[in-house]
Amino acid sequence: MERLKVLVVDDESRMRKLVKDFLTRQDYQVLEAENGEAAVDLFFEKKDISLIILDVMMPKMDGWQTCREIRRYSKVPIIMLTAKSDEKDELLGFELGVDEYISKPFSPKILVARVEAILRRSNALDNSTVEIGGIVLDQAAHEVRIDNKSIELSVKEFELLTYFIVNKGVALSREKILNNVWNYDYFGDARTIDTHVKKLRSKMGEKGDFIKTIWGMGYKFEVEADE
Repeated sequence: MERLKVLVVDDESRMRKLVKDFLTRQDYQVLEAENGEAAVDLFFEKKDISLIILDVMMPKMDGWQTCREIRRYSKVPIIMLTAKSDEKDELLGFELGVDEYISKPFSPKILVARVEAILRRSNALDNSTVEIGGIVLDQAAHEVRIDNKSIELSVKEFELLTYFIVNKGVALSREKILNNVWNYDYFGDARTIDTHVKKLRSKMGEKGDFIKTIWGMGYKFEVEADE
């Protein structure tokens, strides 16, 4: 089986080597770039990169702009590394379609665990198709159709909708959603989930009403009886 490629983008060679060493031990093929411009060029040259680990503060093109450039053409999972722990930065990252957000300094073992969790979800989804209330969720194609019209979802929005559908009718706390969709304990407020739910509902149109808010707790996916 061909090794999955991970692109590590950081202007510090020491940081790139640290991450590369840990990922290589887990049998990933690691590519390196020292700035955003080089990362974008390498990403489009290789075309088969499975995940990007992206530093925010870099010369030539910072992590935010690099993320914007790649997101114009690809939904490849992105983990953003930053020395800042500013909530505004974190929310910006999620708005741009970042899948995980890790503040430096971090444990390389935790980073590897996050990489594996994301790749498991994005590459090893079973090949089933689920249909409910006019929504068709094709896990193999990573596609969602509503009333026969395809809708564009980010990787995280797709995973969130999948989790809601699999747990239809079940009241889900924000903590439970974070642990299962983001796959880690999130030490911040609930706006990460709320932001994603808001965008997901908007893209789903009328079907967005299936995602009910349970005030003070979280959400529940519920299809009306006549749907």
